Amino acid sequence: MSDPQRVVVLAHEKFPDHAKTATGVLKYADYDVVAVLDRDKPGTSTADHRRDLPDVPIVSSMADAPDADALLVGIAPIGGGFDETWREDVRTALERGCDVIAGLHYFLNDDMEFSTLAEEYGCDINDVRKPHDDIGVAQGKSADVDAEVVLTVGTDCSVGKMTATLELVEAAREQGIDAGFIPTGQTGIMIAGWGNPVDRVVSDFTAGAVEEMILEKGDEYDVLFVEGQGSIVHPAYSAVTCGILHGAMADKLVLCHESTREAIHGYESFSLPDLSEYVSLYENLAAPVHEAEIVAGALNTSNIDDDEEAAAAVEAYGDDIDAPAIDPVRFDATDLIDEVF
Repeated sequence: MSDPQRVVVLAHEKFPDHAKTATGVLKYADYDVVAVLDRDKPGTSTADHRRDLPDVPIVSSMADAPDADALLVGIAPIGGGFDETWREDVRTALERGCDVIAGLHYFLNDDMEFSTLAEEYGCDINDVRKPHDDIGVAQGKSADVDAEVVLTVGTDCSVGKMTATLELVEAAREQGIDAGFIPTGQTGIMIAGWGNPVDRVVSDFTAGAVEEMILEKGDEYDVLFVEGQGSIVHPAYSAVTCGILHGAMADKLVLCHESTREAIHGYESFSLPDLSEYVSLYENLAAPVHEAEIVAGALNTSNIDDDEEAAAAVEAYGDDIDAPAIDPVRFDATDLIDEVF
């Protein structure tokens, strides 16, 4: 087996709390991450800022980074735009012969400067959020696969749906269950090395993009864990949530929430509904296409320092949604496997 690709991860001014792509790659991807770029935190380590991350040095720019094979953009801002303050780092990476991996709605391949440099220095630019051309409408066939399909859904964006999904995959595999991961967003795709970026797909094809992946993998595994996106109450991203819900035709749902979240992230004038309301919202929306129950909850307690306080928050969350709950990172996701499979 060849050595993993040596990667520098760009996370300027956002690490770790607002750089979920960076933290996801650090925690789950099969890369050798040799440095993280954050101009606000040079001289520290990733482990200084989050205890569940590996110990990787943080430097201020690509010019200060060690030798690497690729630069990975580890930020996915609202709207997926490119911050011009990143340009020098991308330029430096390409001039050093590094490939560039990005999950933005702004495609770096379409940037004349970057495409020219990539050609000159023999580099590849991988815009993982660019869907392939053959995605079509869903046919309502996801329920026909042999695998049990479990979908993570959320109370909001950035509450831990991808993390919960990957932790459940790992916990299931540790119990000898043949579990597969269905990536639907840029970070999941970077980790898994394949997938459809459903939030970039034409709206008529969103459910079809998910169904395509379910049909491709559904007879290879005993259970498929599908990475959710957005939230059904989100003023901007509810459409992609509904598309995944109906395209996956999931058998079971896991509701994900962040323990201190009271309003929609980035849309703070919109308060979150009561947690109990999400159960009926998701189950009633799923039912006309394929009935699914919220059988468990995953609570992100990263903003709570004390373990006992976090455990109490998890217990209260389970009571609110009337289902077993866990923080799959802080505690043990294994406790939920009997509920989801």
